[in-house]
Amino acid sequence: MADKILFTGTTHVKGGAEGYARSDNGVVDIQLAEPHPAAENLFAAAWSACFLGALGLAAQQKKVALPVTPEIDTTIDLLHKNGGFVLRARLAVQVPGVDRAVAQDLIEAAHAICPYSKAVAGNIDIDLTLAEPALA
Repeated sequence: MADKILFTGTTHVKGGAEGYARSDNGVVDIQLAEPHPAAENLFAAAWSACFLGALGLAAQQKKVALPVTPEIDTTIDLLHKNGGFVLRARLAVQVPGVDRAVAQDLIEAAHAICPYSKAVAGNIDIDLTLAEPALA
């Protein structure tokens, strides 16, 4: 059976002092005068968005109602290590209104579902934690 494309994202990026990133559908349109930390911020945003979708799917599969929309604080670090450059990720996932054990199970299931998590598995250090919801 042929692969079925669900979504496609295309961006054009220009470097330099007048640099930018623009998606063909207009969702992304930002100035990128410097490549870093823009690259890390964009990767963090993309991974977080995908992870939230995977978390929703995991909750649906496990028949867990999410009374409040989950949130994620994702940090991507660019490190100089062993003479080269590597990434490190920290995802702090908030799943308000859900028992902690159930929420932990959901984030682990989402990590197994998320294509971004799969893409970097075994390639970068990942710290995935269940965080307390921020106080309003």
